[in-house]
Order: sequence, then structure tokens, then C-alpha cells
Amino acid sequence: MLKATLRSFLAHKGRLLLSALAVLLSVAFVAGSLIFSDTVSRTFDRLFASTAADVTVSPKEDLDEAVPSGRTATLPAALAARVRQVDGVAAARAEVDVDGLTVADEDNEPVGPTTGAPTLGTAWNPTERSPVELTSGHAPRGPAQALLDSETAGRKDVRIGDTLTVIAPPGSFEVRVVGIVTFTTTNPGAALVFFDTRTAQTKLLGSPGGATSIAVDAAEGVSDAQLKQRVAAALGAHTYDFRTAGEQAESDVEQLGGFLDVIKYVMVGFAGIAVLVGVFLIVNTYSMLIAQRTRELGLLRALGADRRQVRRSVLVEALLLGLVGSTLGLAAGIGLAAGLIELMGLLGMNIDAGEMVIGWVTPVTAYVVGLGVTFVAAYLPARRAAGVSPMAALADAEVAGVGRPLRMRAVAGAIVGAAGAAALAGCAAATRTSSAASLLGLGVVLTLIATVIAGPLLVRPVIRVLGAAFPALFGSVGRMSQRNALRNPRRTGATAAALMVGLALVGGMSVASASMTRSFDQQIDKTLGADFVIQNTNFLPFPKEVTDEVRGTDGVGLVVRGRFTPVAVRLPDGDRVETTAAAYDPRLDEVANITYVQGDSASALAAGRLAMDRDFARDHGVRVGSTVPVAFQGGRSAELKVGALTDQDSAEGFGTQGGLYFGLATLERYAPGGQDSALYVNAAPGTSDDELRANLERTLDPYPQVQVRDLADYKQLVHDQIAVLLYLVYALLGLAIIIAVLGVVNTLALSVVERTREIGLLRAIGLARRQLRRMIRLESVVIAVFGAVLGLALGLVWGVCTQQVLALQGMTALAIPWGTIVAVVIGSAVVGVVAALLPALRASRMNVLAAIAHE
Repeated sequence: MLKATLRSFLAHKGRLLLSALAVLLSVAFVAGSLIFSDTVSRTFDRLFASTAADVTVSPKEDLDEAVPSGRTATLPAALAARVRQVDGVAAARAEVDVDGLTVADEDNEPVGPTTGAPTLGTAWNPTERSPVELTSGHAPRGPAQALLDSETAGRKDVRIGDTLTVIAPPGSFEVRVVGIVTFTTTNPGAALVFFDTRTAQTKLLGSPGGATSIAVDAAEGVSDAQLKQRVAAALGAHTYDFRTAGEQAESDVEQLGGFLDVIKYVMVGFAGIAVLVGVFLIVNTYSMLIAQRTRELGLLRALGADRRQVRRSVLVEALLLGLVGSTLGLAAGIGLAAGLIELMGLLGMNIDAGEMVIGWVTPVTAYVVGLGVTFVAAYLPARRAAGVSPMAALADAEVAGVGRPLRMRAVAGAIVGAAGAAALAGCAAATRTSSAASLLGLGVVLTLIATVIAGPLLVRPVIRVLGAAFPALFGSVGRMSQRNALRNPRRTGATAAALMVGLALVGGMSVASASMTRSFDQQIDKTLGADFVIQNTNFLPFPKEVTDEVRGTDGVGLVVRGRFTPVAVRLPDGDRVETTAAAYDPRLDEVANITYVQGDSASALAAGRLAMDRDFARDHGVRVGSTVPVAFQGGRSAELKVGALTDQDSAEGFGTQGGLYFGLATLERYAPGGQDSALYVNAAPGTSDDELRANLERTLDPYPQVQVRDLADYKQLVHDQIAVLLYLVYALLGLAIIIAVLGVVNTLALSVVERTREIGLLRAIGLARRQLRRMIRLESVVIAVFGAVLGLALGLVWGVCTQQVLALQGMTALAIPWGTIVAVVIGSAVVGVVAALLPALRASRMNVLAAIAHE
């Protein structure tokens, strides 16, 4: 049996090639994501471990900044002198590191990266742990000199002697580049500008005696843990944060982890789609192969093979396919990881591909996925093969039992579909976002399974409609193509299911994104009353200098500042909620239209008051007049009274989670030192919008990071952000389509082999080669469009339910992107034509006499 299995596998290797490609793609994305994330993690582990001081003393920060506030936490630089007196300290130095700078060249063009990585300003304190070394020029001396990293200098064509403008939180200043430094380790993609310590303190922090941390080196024989304990005892364990080199490296990796997780999850998403669609392809391939080998399997049974041996034979064949596909997929995954590393290099993150990490988990996972996919996909066809009777050797018949499985499918599909529909209905009726999202996920999974199960039952009614025009347009060829697609509903349903999965995802996400876009447009129209909004390109805060320049611009009538700050609110029900609060100037009503349930802007922005979203307040037992303790960044806290409750639907964009906001005076009292994140500007009487825009752009020309946006620009900004999500979905669609095309090609190729005698007879009675090719193409098109119709119908249901979840967050508009849906259906027809090219060509080249004699 083993020998027969191996010969059968080799005999059908051409037919199994496309299934192996599905396994290859599945494994490649899994292996590639693991290798890439492991390599990047190892690289940054080494970087942070090699550059972190033995102990780092930093300001105590109890709140995480989800939205940048522009506030730089500092501690006294004089602490370094106290730390040097601690037993076991070899050296201690004050460090100054400030991110969020903007550095511009002589043409007011930004020098820093445009990929989202920061521009860092730091004090030049070279040690053996420094990630850079001075390779040309000399160290900075005085407030007008600076060093620049070589990668930024090369990318922006900056040379020694050039003048740069540094826009820092305290204000702008010019420096001359006097030296170039080169990274000795991985560059995380940031631009680095170095100043002497005095300049860094005064120009970056605005505090001659300030520092952002104290770096401490241990004396010989003193462990990091011992040193941390001693330094903490000397300075006060609860006054500052103390981290060993390992803890600091771990903290740095966690901050980078969000970026790495995004890449990993995207890769896992691609792998999941590849695995899911690949299962359909393999199931279909094996089902057809077993149907075609009915006589062969019957002969094996007649010769003495029992059911278990036949089933085992088919499963061994599948595992061989999985083994080959997994091996090739692992190799492809290594290539994919190398490509991602190169891509990161183009984005400014230089990772050495020669240090690629391939841990034991990667190949084990690759083979588990590859072998698991093929085993699971081949199990049902293998059971069907085991049911072939020895009598099948006497007749060229397919496996019996078509009627009963379809009835079973109807029952199973109805049960699962009803459960999925109930979950989606529950999602639409839910009033809490968490429960609605959970029900949505359950409903999506169940309805997808139900559609896959019941797909063959829908083949005949749907394809009769889709192919109704074929006989009129293409005559007998059109009629035969329609009937060929109807001949085996199970096969047609399985073939279309691969395409259906991808298109269901696209349909659902397209509806969700279109609804989000329309909701944001409506909210911006309803809420934003300012003529212009001044914001940083990447939403980082900007220095007070920009605000002063805008206020002094000709034609400006009103400027309302907006800031963000992390807070922790202790609520009456006992919950402690960490969120981001906003702060505004008193004349907020003149640039925003906020719907208040109780109170008004005056009571919300008054000293010692705050506003809160009504739903958030209701959930936590808060009313107007309630006093809530609020902890601010930097350790200060206050008892603030709730002055107003808002309708979050209209406050979206000006409030954040919980809808918390208060006056800027309140923020300055408890968390001073922040920067403005947005300026809402109205024109003075007699000044047109065009005039004001031209004046503002002229004023802000020296600040390349700041943009002037009107209502339309603001909407476009939101559209662009949402489009990023769509691009990912379209990429997933592309992968699904590639595998779906393989599935259609495989089905048609095997179908041509199965119908060899039939094709020969058709050719013998006068069917032309061109007519034969057209018949196969039409069959392919109707299968592809059938998959598209099922997928889009399912996706529309998912999209509408997703919009119901979004509505709980204030995004109440529903939008159906009909243009996208029509384009997808047309594209599916094109996919059908492309998939049929090779099978149709092969069929048309058959020898007529040989085809008639085929068994």
C-alpha cells in the first residue's frame, strides 16, 4: 500500500502542484512573520541592552501617554552629584534626551524622517555604551553647534558647515553642523542631533539645571540590582523611577513593541487568510482526485485493501503534499523575511539580514501549519475514499452518496446559520461596545461556516440566475457552460468558497470604512466651527512659539488652543480609569458646536470644573455637581467638579475616551509645561478665508511640521487615515484572489481531465476549438461570479452589523460603497476569465480520437 501510495502521489504530482502552492503561501507568511519579528526583537534587545546604563534614574511617571502632551518630564541634573557619592557608583552623569523635535534645513525642509520615527535631540556625552561614534568634525561647543547622524545627513544631503533650524519645545534656534556621527549599532530609524550638555538643557528643556535622566555606572563587583537598591535608598525609593540595565532595555522594547506587533499581526492575518482559503483548495482537489480514481480505489479494495488502508493511503499522500509545501514554504518565508528587512531599511530602520534569527519554533510551526492544513483538508475526502466499494472497479462511476450529504449540509448549514444570525442580531441590538463586538465576531465566524456548508445548496438557484443570459448570448456553448457549472454543486460550491472568503472580508470592511468616513464627515460638519485648524503633520504638539506667531498673523480674529494630557479619574463606583483628557481656551463655543445635555462650555471650562460624556457618566454613577479626584501627569492631583455633561456624538473629535475636557487654566495649574496640539482659528471681520489662509501659510513657512487645514482638508485627513485600513484589506483580498485563482485553475484542469471523453465527443460532432475554449471560460466566469455574489452578500451583512458596533462609539452613519461592490463583481468575472486560460487552452489541444478512447 505504501508503494502504491508513493506511485499515486508521483503520478498526480502535476495535479497536486497548485495545492502545494496553497500550502507554500500559508507556510511562507507564518514563517516569514516569525523570522522577521524574532530578528527585529533580537536586534533591538541587543541594542537596548548594550546602550542602557547599569542603573537609570528617571522622573516618576504613573500615567501612560496614549496621546502626546508635549510635556517633557525632568529631574534636577544636580542629582548626578548626589548619586556619585553612593557606595558602589563608578560614574553618574545627567542625560538630556528630547523627542518630537523638528529640524529644518536652509530651505525650511524637514531633515528628520518622514516614516513616523522621531527626531531626537540629546546631550553629547560619549561613553563606551554610546550607540554612535564621532567619525568626522569635532564635538559641539557652545549654543550654535551640533552633530548630526550620518544616515540623516546622507539622506538629506547635509554637510559639515551647513546651518540647521531646530524647533524645540522652548523655541527655535539655529545651529551649524560641526560633526557627523555614525551608528555602531542598529539605527531604529530616528534622526539624532547632538548638542553640548549646557545647550541641550537650556534650548531643549528650557531649564539650565534640568535633565531627563541620570545614567549610573556600577563599580567593579557591584551588581545592577545592588546598585539600584543603594541609589534608590539614597534618593528615596518613591521619588523617582529606578531601572537596571535589563529593566530599562525591557521598557524600551515594550515601547517599540506596538510597532512590531502591528507588523506581526498583519503577517498573521495574511497567513490566516492563506490557510483558510488553502483548505478549500485542497479539499476540492482531493475530492475531485478521489472521484476520478474511483475505479483505481475500487481495484485496491477488490485486491484486499480494507477501508482503513485506503483512508490511510490518501492521508499519507496528503501529508507528503504538506511536507513538500511546508519545506518550500519555509524557504519562501526566509525570503519573505529578508524582503521585509530590506523594506525596513528603505524606511530608515537598518537591520542586518546576515543576523537573521531562525529559532527552532519557526520550522516546527511551519511544518505543523503545513502538515496540519493538508491533513485537515484531506480528512473528509479520505473518508469518502474509504467508502468506495470494490464493485466500483467494474464501472467508471463517481463516489455515491451525493444526495444524503447535501441533505445533511442543509440541516447543518441551517443550524449554524441560525446561530450566526442570532449572534449578529444580538450585536445589532446590544448597547455596550464590548458585548456587541464579541457577538459580531461570533456571528461572522458562524455565518461564514454556514455559508461554506450550505454553499452547494445555493449553486443551482443562483447559477441559473447568473447564467440565464448565456444561452441567448452564446447559444449552445453558453447552455453547456451553465450546465457544467451546475453538474456538481458540491465541487462548484467548494471552488467558489475560496473566492467568497476574501470578498466577504472586503465587502464587510468596505461598508465599515465607508460608514466611518461618512460618520466622521457628518461629525466634522456638525462639530467644527473654526475657519482653520493648525496641527502638526504627525499630530505631535508644537511649541508655544507657533501659537504666538499665529496670533500675530494679519487677519486672525480668534485663536482657541487645544491640548491633551493623560489623567486617571477615580469614579464614584470605585473604578479608576486612565484616559486622555483635552483642555481648551474659554471661547471654545466660537470654534466648535458641542451639544450639552446639562451645563454649557462656560461651566465646563471654569476653574476646577470638567465636562464628561453623559454615557460615561451614567455608567459610573456621575452627575453634574459630582466631585471626582483626577490625577495628572507629574504626580499632582485635584478634586474637580463635573460642570457639564455632553452628547459624545457631537463632541467626538474634541473630547476623548470618556469625553473629559476642562479649561487650559486648570491644566496649567496641575500639569504645567505642555504644548498645544491644535489651534482653532477664525478670521477677523473683513478678512476672507483665502486671505487668511495665505497669511497663515506665510507665517508658518519656517515651521515645516505644522499644517493649515480647513474643513475639507480636515475631512481628507480622516479619509487618508481610514484608507490605510482599506489598503491592508485590499492586500488581503489580493492574496485571497491569488489562491482562489489557483483553486479555479485546479478545478477546471481536473474537470477537463475528468471530461476528456466528453470533450472528445463534442469535438467529434463539430464543436470548434474556439467554442470549447469559450465554454470553459464561461464556466469559470459563472463560478467566480457566484463566489463573488455569495461573498459580497455575506460581507454586506457583516458590514451593516459592524456599523452598528461603530454607532455605539458615535459613528452613526451607514454607507454602502456600491461602486466598490460593482467593481468587485466585474473583477471577479475577469478573474474567472484569467483562471480559465490554461485549462481551456489544454482542452482545445486534445487529440480528438485519443480523447474519445480515454478511460
